[in-house]
Order: sequence, then structure tokens, then C-alpha cells
Amino acid sequence: MLFVLTIALATAGAAAAQQRGPQTPQTQPVGSVVSENLMECGPHGDFEIICGTHSPEDLELAPDGKYLIATQFVRSGHAGMALFDLAKRTFTKMQQTAEPDKSWGDPACPGPIGDALVSHGSSLAKRSNGAWELYVVNHGGRRESIEMFELKPAEAGWALVWHGCVAGAHEFNDVAILPDGGFLGTYSTSLLSPENIQAGFTGAVSGYAVHWTPGKGMSEIKGTRLPYPNGVVASSDGRYMYMNAFTAREVHKFDLKEDREIGSVKLDFLPDNLTWTKQGKLLAAGVKGALGDCPEGSGRPCIQSFGVAEIDPRTMQARKLFDSTAAKEPIVTGVSVALEAGDSIYLGAFLGDRLVKIPYKK
Repeated sequence: MLFVLTIALATAGAAAAQQRGPQTPQTQPVGSVVSENLMECGPHGDFEIICGTHSPEDLELAPDGKYLIATQFVRSGHAGMALFDLAKRTFTKMQQTAEPDKSWGDPACPGPIGDALVSHGSSLAKRSNGAWELYVVNHGGRRESIEMFELKPAEAGWALVWHGCVAGAHEFNDVAILPDGGFLGTYSTSLLSPENIQAGFTGAVSGYAVHWTPGKGMSEIKGTRLPYPNGVVASSDGRYMYMNAFTAREVHKFDLKEDREIGSVKLDFLPDNLTWTKQGKLLAAGVKGALGDCPEGSGRPCIQSFGVAEIDPRTMQARKLFDSTAAKEPIVTGVSVALEAGDSIYLGAFLGDRLVKIPYKK
């Protein structure tokens, strides 16, 4: 169902673009449904467009700070995960091997996902034994799941070793690792029927967040039934959860110990994923809208307009960092994540062939 909604977003953008005249088609991951005129790859003033990837929907910074790890939200083509070398500015497909370990995930996991991986949201953390764990939302291999990898140094930078998985009752959107090896996950459309998928655009309550605990299983988190639950992160101690309500343009804060919501902030875009900065702030990024033009009457589809904001997790106050409406031409389609690396922020997207590098103005 999530792919149906993504296709609908892309189709809406394509339809709007076609009404404005001929466009230059690009290869797109979801049915090749988006036609668009975007800025060329390369530097453009204070930002840079870096091409060569496939729908980098979510991003993580490798432990050495030299690479970005990107999911590739591609239904077909065995895209897997991508590694972006920040110095060489090159993309490579991450090597993936399998060493099943029942201490990772659900012992009932059916086995390694291999090339069937269709990666979406991701989360990177260090285990108590020092191992780096990367949890990835998967839509491939005839299962909706959280795939659990160990991230290990390799000749090409970093490689993935698959250890286990947890199957979901619905399609996951994002995942956040907890200190005990469990996770928080979002079911964006679990409350919608296939016949009512368009309700995902209306701001109606469509899904909720879940908590998976090793040995105990999955449970719904109280109070999280919201309009399109999307990106999710947890505080380092696992007490607080921050979750985006995509179509409501909101970020919500929950105290998991007290089992209640304790804060929220409204944004002027649809927040997709969340990431942490080195200073302990949150970065949120997302498109300006699902349908129509942004700004209204501009001739630019909303999924080609986006915003980036920094959020103080203590006060839940937001500071605008970037607004694409100031650009003369569309930069990227479907912005979904903003990640700090060095003195810059890298933007990924659920559609297209590019990352965007912007300055981090602090």
C-alpha cells in the first residue's frame, strides 16, 4: 500500500507537469511515472546536486564519518543499499553477506533477504558489545520486515552482514533502534483499506507506531494514531520517541516511560524522516505538499518543493534552515531526509537520481 501511495504522489506530480508542456523524462524507481525538468547535476551557488544514485530515501553517516549509507527505495532492479564516499563523491553498491544469528531479531525470521531487499527507512546504532547495527525497513522478498545487519569495515569502506529480521503485520515506513536491541517502527497506512488509499492525502488518521521488544514481540504505542505516521527516532536512552505526522505537517514527542505525548511542533512542509545532529538537535525534511503547485500558481509541483528545519528536542521549537521555493528551478523531486555531515547537510529523496548538499547555517 505504501508503494501505491508513492506512485500516487509521483503520478500527481507528473500530471501537473504535463499540463505545463513537454518535460524531459528521467528514469524513476516507481513505475517511471515522474517526468520533470530539474537543475543539472553539479554546483549551484551555495548548494550542490550530486547524481548517480537511485531514490536515496533515508541516510546514515558511517561511524568513520567518511561515507553516507543510503537506502534505495526501488521496487525492482536489486538496488540494495548504496555507499557514498564523501571525499571521492562516488556511489557504490554495498556488499551484503549473511550470518544468521537468532540473537538478532525474531527467531522465526524466514532467513536472509539477499538481493530481494527493497530498502526504505533506516537506523544505525552501536550495540553494548561494540558492534554497529543497521536496521532497515524492507518491502521485498514477499515480506514486510525490519532487516537487521551488522555494519563492518571493508576494503570498499563498509559492508553489511545480515543477522536477522522481524516481520511486520503491515508495511513499515521507518525504524528507530532502541538500546536493548528492540526498535520503534511506523505503520503509515495500517488503518487504511486498499480501496481507501487516497485518504492518505487528506490528513485523515491512517496508521500508528509500534514497539518491538526482543522476546516479547510487537505492540502498538498508545496515542500514536495520527495522520500518516512517518519518520521516527529515539533518544539515546530510549525514553523519548519523536515521530512525524506527515500529512498533518507535525512532529510529535512521546515519553515512552510515562506512555503519553508531551510535545509537538507544526512545520510548513510535510516532514518525512528525522535525523540527529552532533549537537543533539533534530533535522526534519520533506516536500511542501502532495498535490498542486507550491507556491500556489507557481507552476512547480509540490513534490518538487521542499523545506528543511532544525528542531530543539527539549522545547520542540523549530528553526527554518532551507526553503526550495527561493530557487529559480526545481532542484530535486521527493525530498525525504536531511543528514548532517561535516559542515553541511545532505538531502535524500524517495524519487530520482540525486543527493543535494546544502550549507548547515548554525
